[in-house]
Amino acid sequence: MSKPNLARRVADAAEIALTARKYVTFIDVVTGLRWLHSRHVDIWRQGRAATLSELASVDEERLLTTAGLLKEWALAKGLKPVDTPYVAGTRDRRELRFTAGHGQEPFRVHWLSPDLSEARVRRLTEPKVPDLVAVAPINEWTCASCGDTGPYLIMEDDQPHCLTCADMDHLVFLPSGDAALSRRAKQQSGLSAVVVRYNRRRKVYQRAGLLVEEAALAAAEERCLADEEVRLRRRERDRVRRTEQDVEFQARMAAEIARLFPGCPEQRAQEIAEHAGQRGSGRVGRTAAARALDENAITLAVIASIRHLDTDYDRLLMSGVPRMEARDMIRESIERKLEEFRR
Repeated sequence: MSKPNLARRVADAAEIALTARKYVTFIDVVTGLRWLHSRHVDIWRQGRAATLSELASVDEERLLTTAGLLKEWALAKGLKPVDTPYVAGTRDRRELRFTAGHGQEPFRVHWLSPDLSEARVRRLTEPKVPDLVAVAPINEWTCASCGDTGPYLIMEDDQPHCLTCADMDHLVFLPSGDAALSRRAKQQSGLSAVVVRYNRRRKVYQRAGLLVEEAALAAAEERCLADEEVRLRRRERDRVRRTEQDVEFQARMAAEIARLFPGCPEQRAQEIAEHAGQRGSGRVGRTAAARALDENAITLAVIASIRHLDTDYDRLLMSGVPRMEARDMIRESIERKLEEFRR
């Protein structure tokens, strides 16, 4: 890839992150370029890889070039650089390394929008101690210290250790599901760890719960019982607010579909936006790119609609045709419909 092409792709990925959060990081860009998957970043943050570069699909020189291009783009946009430490979620809290052969400074910088409020800038720039991470393994494993095993492991010195050897076997597991209870139990607990489990289907580590002190969990349960009615009313207000936000976003998405595809009927554009932008669906409309109204993400949402409503794709799948083969068979039909919508 030529440097001008790389600079354009870096700018596109950074623009999406900036629109979504009002700040950009090197990790936002390399995941946006698909050189790293979010699961790779999780493994690195858990301290299970010596450097981030060893998990990337490009070499260290390309990563360094990308960091330089991000800096050029950010300075041209008037963004504020903030050096941000990256610390592993391990007991030793060691500094995370992006590469083995370069200084880490170019990769640690967070580029902040001047539109950020002072309060949010303080939150983003305050030093943060990451949560300890315990892994609920899906495969058999052995503790590096005692040779035993257990339901959770903690990484130390790039090796797995059981909770007993990590001096955390007095903690109890609190599953995810009740945000208030989890937050309060963690606040009360002098020692805690986030439990993650690998999802094979989605290929990411997902939060499964917390390890907290038993007394802290009991205290948190009492607090939650005392104000349960207040929290129910607040949740209802939040639900209404999120619904209103979704309607506004879907309207903007429908307008962008109409702009990019003027031949698409108004009702069809609205249906595509409502389907793709449904909260919690995991569809393309809920991605950061789509929420930034990125042209490629909007086009993918339109293609998904055409695939299911205007081609034989679903019938081919039901008849046993492999998914990728079915997509090849309907490619020309999709292109014809896209051309019709563009006219």
